[in-house]
Amino acid sequence: MKVVLQKSYGDANVLYLGEGEDPVPGAGQVLIRVVTTSVNRPDIVQREGNYPPPKGESDVLGLEVAGIIATVGEGVTKWQEGDRVMGLVGGGAYAELALAWASHLMPVPGRLSWAEAACICETYITAHLNLFQCPGLENGQSALLHGGGGGVNTAAIQLCQALNPDSPLFVTASAKKTERVAALGATHVINYQSQDFAAVIKDLTKGRGVDVILDHIGAPYLASNLKSLAINGTLVLIGVMGGVKSELNLAQLMVRRQKIVGSVLRPRPLAEKARIIARFADDVLNLFKERQIIPLVDQVFPLEDVCKAHQMMESSEHFGKLVLQVDQTQDVQ
Repeated sequence: MKVVLQKSYGDANVLYLGEGEDPVPGAGQVLIRVVTTSVNRPDIVQREGNYPPPKGESDVLGLEVAGIIATVGEGVTKWQEGDRVMGLVGGGAYAELALAWASHLMPVPGRLSWAEAACICETYITAHLNLFQCPGLENGQSALLHGGGGGVNTAAIQLCQALNPDSPLFVTASAKKTERVAALGATHVINYQSQDFAAVIKDLTKGRGVDVILDHIGAPYLASNLKSLAINGTLVLIGVMGGVKSELNLAQLMVRRQKIVGSVLRPRPLAEKARIIARFADDVLNLFKERQIIPLVDQVFPLEDVCKAHQMMESSEHFGKLVLQVDQTQDVQ
């Protein structure tokens, strides 16, 4: 099979399209003929050598797949050959064939294109998990989302609009993306390049702060995040793009009864991920079917242009998701 390999750890140019052995599904697994996958920020971190796959998972890049089941493993009864599916994988999606746990898959709703299906699992499940499953954002509660036009952030905006339409939504974005973020449904968009988001939040909320903050920047934002957080509020950290170390005023944390939650999806136990995916499917999948949420596809690249896709991800020029088309015989849009 064709598969994206890498010569070493490093920049996007270490990636190349090569040949690999076809994987064989074990008990509880299925083999998927991949039609599309997508580029996610963790792919960049893994390519650089800083995010190894969980034990037993493929070391090939790629955390989500959309495709057609080719073979089912022992004990799999929910799926059969020919089913259109999308799902999370621990690795291996940048290939013509990929293994997935049967319990980590969902059916592709009939009105979704293959490009759209490739955008759902990593970003929308991440956003749903860290807003609605834990800490459990309720309708009417406010949230601050960092990330501008990135995949998780745009997914989070759409989910909040659909599931919590009465919740005030504050979003930070670069100057060139503020208008598009506002059009997507943010209540207030803060230009982080020219504004102090903590000061803006304090002013807009009359000093109260927000109930939930979803952040992937980490250390540089910690102090400002806690200033922006309401009493009993929760800061959910899903990334550390800006750094991993920062000082924390524990007294203020205690007095304001605030919570800091760290969250990573990929290394969780299989059964726990299955429960997370099932909850997401129950709450959200019908919204895609009815086109109440439409995944944002910025650009589709053929698999051989994976280097260009990674370079665009790193430039942060995209708005929404970057898709890799693996099967060139399929109409993906």
